[in-house]
Amino acid sequence: MHETTPNYFFGLDIGTSAVRCIVGMADPHNQGQISIVGHGMSANIGMRKGVIVHQDDVVESIAHAITEAERVSGIRIQRVTVNVNGTHVTGINSKGVVAISAASREIADDDRYRAEEAATVMQLPPNREIIQVFAKNYRVDGQDNIKDPVGMQGVRLEVDTHIVTASTPNLNNLTTVLEKSELGVNHFTVSSLASAEAVLSRQQKESGTVLLDIGAGTTNLVVIEDGEVQHIAVLPVGGINITNDLAIGLKTDLMVAEQVKIEHGSLDVPDYGSVSVKYEGKDYTFTQSDVHMIIEARVEELLEYVDKELRKVGKSRKLPGGVVVVGGTAKLPGLDEFVREKLELPAHIGSLQTFQGLVDVVDDPTYATSIGLMQLDMLLHSGDTQVKGKPSAKAFGLIEGLFKKIRG
Repeated sequence: MHETTPNYFFGLDIGTSAVRCIVGMADPHNQGQISIVGHGMSANIGMRKGVIVHQDDVVESIAHAITEAERVSGIRIQRVTVNVNGTHVTGINSKGVVAISAASREIADDDRYRAEEAATVMQLPPNREIIQVFAKNYRVDGQDNIKDPVGMQGVRLEVDTHIVTASTPNLNNLTTVLEKSELGVNHFTVSSLASAEAVLSRQQKESGTVLLDIGAGTTNLVVIEDGEVQHIAVLPVGGINITNDLAIGLKTDLMVAEQVKIEHGSLDVPDYGSVSVKYEGKDYTFTQSDVHMIIEARVEELLEYVDKELRKVGKSRKLPGGVVVVGGTAKLPGLDEFVREKLELPAHIGSLQTFQGLVDVVDDPTYATSIGLMQLDMLLHSGDTQVKGKPSAKAFGLIEGLFKKIRG
């Protein structure tokens, strides 16, 4: 097995129901083109709603996913970019202000970083820490909506930022699990940002789009406009909630309910027939309209949460790029139409950007986060390297130098 080289990049998505690992290779002859050369997936029973509750189970799941990805790619995996999940992840807005230090009053990179650093000086509870800082826009001497102030002249530089914080105990648990798995961490980031990198086009990032990554235990949300992160949230509802509702509403076992959801779950207009599933040799029959009603009620509740988050940033029904949905629940037939109707925005299921290699295996909404983490591993490793047709890491608001208290 080959040792890792700078041409290989790794994303590890530790999800509530599964761990997924992706290995990507940068084409040395075609800058920015990525080939997917390895993948691994393992069921995960050690988490609840994106938070680790049984460390050893999560370590075992990571080991299986990593081993499979190493076997497929022939590359040893030692360091990864990994997601931070759970409702403890929150985004807050903050401003930073500095005076321009140079005698010429010309703004340098150092001035920009000082302004962004100033935005992170805030009172946080002792059990929380900053994991990412996103610069939304700058002001120079009162002139607004500047995307890159470097090279301009002025006396006072201000920056509006969106700062993502997370619970320190949960981060400590995640770090411990990765140490037990003998993995180093290149970067932590939120799941929704990784998914956005995998499926959103540059035009969608510019025009204003909300991405929903509906996983098993949580729904990760990110609003991106003018190429910058405007808002991040993690909602405590996911595919498991639909399964639980079906088990209660249909008065059946959880495994049967999961099978009903996978085989017959739909948000399309129901007929009045019945549906049947076979589990452990026994047939179970339910009314199609009951299944539809239960699923619709839970998804509608989720979308009410989403609209509440959009209202917080004044974007409810005001995003030209609409809604892009990924994650396991994105496979629910009729979901895009249902989202379009409830949020009154254009909506569609996210599809991966252009990749080479083992694309057919991972061309699935559930792999969006792990593929995006692999892309961010590459972007953040290479600083301002352009990924084909996309803004650079810095232009996307991923300021590596400001990953405060970053572990690894």
